[in-house]
Amino acid sequence: MRLTSSCGRLAALSVFLATPAQAQRPVVLPEPHVAEDVAYLASDALGGRLVGSPGADSAAEYIARRFAKAGLQRPQAGWFQEFAVSRESQQAQKAGVGGATGRNVIGLLPGRDKKRRDEVIVVGAHYDHLGGGLFGALDPDSAGRPHNGADDNASGVATMLEVAQRLAQSRPDRTIVFVAFTGEELGLLGSAWYVRNPVAPVARTTAMINFDMVGRLTNDRLIVYGTETAKEFPALLDSLNRTAGFDLKARGDGYGPSDQSSFYAVKLPVLHLFTDLHEDYHRATDDAERLNVPGMLRIAEFATALVRNLADRRTPLTFVDQPPPQQAAAPGQTRSAGYGAYLGSVPDMAGDVTGVKLSGVRGGSPAEKAGMQRDDIITKIGDADVLDLQGMTDALRVHKPGDVVDIVVLRGGQPVTLKVTLGSRGG
Repeated sequence: MRLTSSCGRLAALSVFLATPAQAQRPVVLPEPHVAEDVAYLASDALGGRLVGSPGADSAAEYIARRFAKAGLQRPQAGWFQEFAVSRESQQAQKAGVGGATGRNVIGLLPGRDKKRRDEVIVVGAHYDHLGGGLFGALDPDSAGRPHNGADDNASGVATMLEVAQRLAQSRPDRTIVFVAFTGEELGLLGSAWYVRNPVAPVARTTAMINFDMVGRLTNDRLIVYGTETAKEFPALLDSLNRTAGFDLKARGDGYGPSDQSSFYAVKLPVLHLFTDLHEDYHRATDDAERLNVPGMLRIAEFATALVRNLADRRTPLTFVDQPPPQQAAAPGQTRSAGYGAYLGSVPDMAGDVTGVKLSGVRGGSPAEKAGMQRDDIITKIGDADVLDLQGMTDALRVHKPGDVVDIVVLRGGQPVTLKVTLGSRGG
């Protein structure tokens, strides 16, 4: 529900918050619940949390209960923000969920400062995943098995819940809106719906922090996307990291294949915390026992300090606008459109290489037809250097089906240039 600011700050706040007395009595959990949160959300019983499925509904209800236990407040319209998944979406059709009901889950932590509590920070993480892996999976042989998405993205939801619990112990000045998004795997559907239907106007939202795949911290390496979306971000992150001690990798603008893109598209500073891809990404093996729970707690501590700093700062952030990548998906488009033309390579996320190492190529795909092989490392697509999977995604976005491009791979340590005619997804 959109709000106006014509009734003054306190009146505006009361529109989307319940009674102020509720906000004064946060329920503080004595110990972290991260391990049990991911164990439940990534359990076989939830069947991979596909949008509109009973498992996704159970996950949403669980998150709402956890929001309440953490000390968050129910919005006036309720914990759930519902929307219909478009029947026209190709991804929804492939997943068999066109027309299903998606549910974002929203909890509020009212700000304590009377002058600034009508301004908000959005903290989010998507809770949906691939269901039985009939779409989007990188292990097609496992179709029909639950793809539990422990890292993608039960880890992000559990970390967000931990941040909510910590912040509720001592509320910051601005209001924090916590959102568990659905439909991210189908093309950022939940976050796109939220920015069109926010519980507080986008004009009064000062920043968005996104957790997506934060469960595999290795060698202290934490990647943060969006560090160029506000002039103050690099110095702030460096300052906070002096205590946290991560091997912090700062990356670029606010566009990318996760929910922060929806917020950056409406001119908000954003950050996406991420512990990198791995061999279980979008596979049925992404299970809870493989997560680094102590690492998630470290990230939660770091993120709590980050959100509190943003919520308490006296001066606004300086937004840095950049044009979207050519042919990037607008909020609400299907994720396949956002990924651009189709190559058909299967990434191998194990190991630490510069580029994208392949575990194989799909039969009949442009990659196979061009002669790509297992263990090839893609380093360049057209004029774009490819440093990682995000770089590969960005490079493919600027092309359309039918384009002929030179792709450079390392094969046995030697560069090989292959001429590839890109295809279309689902075609």
